[in-house]
Amino acid sequence: MKTRALLKTRALLLALPLAFVAGCGLLFDDPYVEVTTTPLNWCEIHYYNATRDPIRRTSVRLTGVGLVEVKTGTSRLVSDSFAKNNTDATWDDITTSRYTVDSEHMREVFQNLVNAGLFDKDKMFTSTRYPSPGRFVAVRAAFDNKTFSEPYNMFEEDPELAERLYNVVLEFSSPVYRRKKPTIGKGPVTGEGEKK
Repeated sequence: MKTRALLKTRALLLALPLAFVAGCGLLFDDPYVEVTTTPLNWCEIHYYNATRDPIRRTSVRLTGVGLVEVKTGTSRLVSDSFAKNNTDATWDDITTSRYTVDSEHMREVFQNLVNAGLFDKDKMFTSTRYPSPGRFVAVRAAFDNKTFSEPYNMFEEDPELAERLYNVVLEFSSPVYRRKKPTIGKGPVTGEGEKK
């Protein structure tokens, strides 16, 4: 009887570390995932430079299928959709534009943010000695079941990631549209060098 109880106790003690490791598997989650093209992926970046008066704000929202929404202006509505102070002089200074880009390009943008350590908690919160004065950039994102939503200023927390986020804001807040070359002076061509 004692040996049976002793064997059960030993089996339980041997199984306890395995149960601990299995339960802590989420603690060792890989922050560097491969981003897929899906409409469920999204990223929202808020940027402003507080050294100017009034403060110019820019908000860029990107979705996995290529939808881009850019808000710019001095209104608090640019970075806070629930702003209440409608008596503020800059309340209506907001411009919103929407356009689409290639979903594969959007996947590459998201992958570059992941590769820069967006989800790497060990890389985050190692404040720099020389933060960029007056500049603020914050990000919220969800890529393939991984989320990041912290209100911290990335210029203070992770300056390298902050510069990448700022470059994304620059890329999408003032896009360069491709224009077709004009065909002035050329008539319709039917064959090799023949004109109608």
